[in-house]
Amino acid sequence: MVTKARHILVRVVVLATLAPAMAGGAVPGPVLKAAANLRDLAHAESDAWRIAASLTTEVGPRAAGSAGDRAAVAWALATLGELGFDEVRPQSVTVPAWERGEADVRIVQPYPQALAATALGHTVGTPEEGIEAPVLRVESLAALEAMTAATVRGHIVFIDQPMSRTRDGESYGDVGPVRNKGPSVASQRGAVAVVIRSLATSNARFPHTGSTKFEQGVRPIPAFALAVPDADMLARQASGGEPVQLHVRSTARPLPAARSANVIGEIRGASRPEEIVLLGAHLDSWDLGTGAVDDAAGVAIVTEVGRLIAALPRRPARTIRVVLFANEEAGLDGAKAYHAAAAEAGETHVVGLESDLGSGRLYALNSGVGEGALALVEAMRDVLAPLGIEGGDNASTDGADLTPLREAGMPVLSLAHDASRYFDWHHSADDTLDKVDPEALKQAVAAYATVAWIAAEIEDDFGRFPKPPETPADASPPEASADGR
Repeated sequence: MVTKARHILVRVVVLATLAPAMAGGAVPGPVLKAAANLRDLAHAESDAWRIAASLTTEVGPRAAGSAGDRAAVAWALATLGELGFDEVRPQSVTVPAWERGEADVRIVQPYPQALAATALGHTVGTPEEGIEAPVLRVESLAALEAMTAATVRGHIVFIDQPMSRTRDGESYGDVGPVRNKGPSVASQRGAVAVVIRSLATSNARFPHTGSTKFEQGVRPIPAFALAVPDADMLARQASGGEPVQLHVRSTARPLPAARSANVIGEIRGASRPEEIVLLGAHLDSWDLGTGAVDDAAGVAIVTEVGRLIAALPRRPARTIRVVLFANEEAGLDGAKAYHAAAAEAGETHVVGLESDLGSGRLYALNSGVGEGALALVEAMRDVLAPLGIEGGDNASTDGADLTPLREAGMPVLSLAHDASRYFDWHHSADDTLDKVDPEALKQAVAAYATVAWIAAEIEDDFGRFPKPPETPADASPPEASADGR
């Protein structure tokens, strides 16, 4: 435990070394020294957990367009307004609204069983009496795409594609299309409903929701996620040699579009205020849990970084802007509105970071920057090494809410959280505050503060986001997520 005397000593050292940046060299020595001392101060004194606790306790679930969403915007304006930012403002966003309602999924033959299930986000409900139909089990989205309408028509399609546990969470990208486009593919082939194995790495009996999207002109059909043990049950019965009949019922329904807002907090740059270092997280959440790891943890990290830097005796050269985005989960509406406004205003975003992968400990700094900025990133890694953060690559495209800016050329930095357990809880009723590690949040705040300070102080920039190699004309484009994380 750090003593009060240690707190005072660290603060004195930080204040003494926050000298203005000097030109020359990738990262001037005074900037590195100031960043290292800010790192230590943040690691010793930050308390981001209290922010996550406040959001999840005082607001709770924050589905886009809901009363919780509106309460979250009010909470964010009040919270950032108390923390020393130079300016805090809302940015109006129109978002889709939806009501989950009730879900009932049951095997009716050969061996009747009630299954733990929930509607996929923004899907439609069933008729009042529900739908009963034979089950067609497929092991992957690719297998479904290879089937003909004659095979699929009239069935409830069960997409039984599992997710793997990985530190970097990349398996989520692999299975994401199952939820994002699987129901649309099934409907195109005449399915009457869809159930999927939850995109999850836990055997807890919680279904994991998330958004799906039907292509233009495709008839929406009811779609559900099954808890992993219940998907196992359905798979066993489907492989037993007897026909399986499923009954599904849902009262899910779309609601009229609603107003929400991005919440923006700025620490104005001392000498180059027109140049912006962006720190993002998303304010909305799904409605089953309290949105603690997704994304109250991220909100807490970037907000606490802003508080710490705002409390310093000198502003950095560039503006540090914290943006809490609206509706990341079901369409990136906040990100799109932010980018449109920034483009209209001609704003310059030097680099962006986003925190949206829970509170697992950070282990690497990845980037998506111009080749000439790689020395800057390497210098950042050196300062982060005492936090146990080492290595990384320049292949990052992470940060769903950064997508519009990144596509316009903004370079990105990505601090990699250990996501080994993140998808145990993500988008489920088990996404609650007890899953957020206070000590890991301290490490994260220290790392984000370090990177943000260096980025805001140096004379150099980070180039432009590296464009991927040209896709051949006959190749399919990479699969995009409907909701980022």
